[in-house]
Amino acid sequence: MPPSADVDSIEATIRALPLWQGRVDIAPLSGGITNRNFIVTDRRGKAVVRVGGDIPVHGIMRFNEHAASRAAAAAGISPAVRAAGPGLLVLDYIEGVTLSAADVRKRRDDCTTLIARTHRDIAGHLRGPLLSFNVFHVLSDYAHTLRDGDHRLLDRLPEFAGKAARLEAATGAIDLVFGHNDLLAANFIDDGKRLWLLDWDYAGFNSPLFDLGGLSSNNGFDATDEDAMLGQYFGRSPDDALRRRFKAVQCASLLREAMWSMVSEIHSDLEFDYIAYTGENLARFEAAWTLFLDME
Repeated sequence: MPPSADVDSIEATIRALPLWQGRVDIAPLSGGITNRNFIVTDRRGKAVVRVGGDIPVHGIMRFNEHAASRAAAAAGISPAVRAAGPGLLVLDYIEGVTLSAADVRKRRDDCTTLIARTHRDIAGHLRGPLLSFNVFHVLSDYAHTLRDGDHRLLDRLPEFAGKAARLEAATGAIDLVFGHNDLLAANFIDDGKRLWLLDWDYAGFNSPLFDLGGLSSNNGFDATDEDAMLGQYFGRSPDDALRRRFKAVQCASLLREAMWSMVSEIHSDLEFDYIAYTGENLARFEAAWTLFLDME
């Protein structure tokens, strides 16, 4: 079911699911710019229903999200999956507080531990075919999509391609882990006892530096935070070589977010100011690019 479907149609589909008991109350849940979310309450309590179809231009395939969600739940990192089907994913509701960027900075060590667990523990629970998430492939694919769509910033694509090539060369060979690949603060929930990690739309095999770079750039880490995070994750103080590889992947992640928004400008039918989001992320990328050049 596409997220653009009307609310009545979505609610009728949700009510028809055979897993509910007794009266069913449905309320929209804010957030989500690749899907629509609802809280459903029945006699057993609350559940979250995520509604959204495949989005090939962004590499989002729901079979992959569903498999990642089940594996993350089995690893104790994400809530249990009650049901999954075409366009729908039903999860246990976690009663807790969604983190802000400031919260992530305060809980930096806890978030880093959770990311390390994600990279270490989820792969053993995965079933079936899964996707990879190579940020440099994503950037190349986005460039093709933007050319095909005659995007308003078409003249900047050669610049982006040149910078991506330099970043890929600086990254070098990578270790491969199963990553979350979308570490926004809003994807962390604190239930008062522990942290949970949600929303596996972009999950796939990737460099651990991508998640670490996203954790930093999405949540306002400074250089001290980054060194502490890298030291905790790798079990050693980061040297200049690791810092430079980390910064290269972080730059690529910011360029990917900007180009994600550029593609969404011409392909998404959700109500969101993608043009403003593109500008915000291009500015963040340029600032990170300057820091990367200073490390050469």
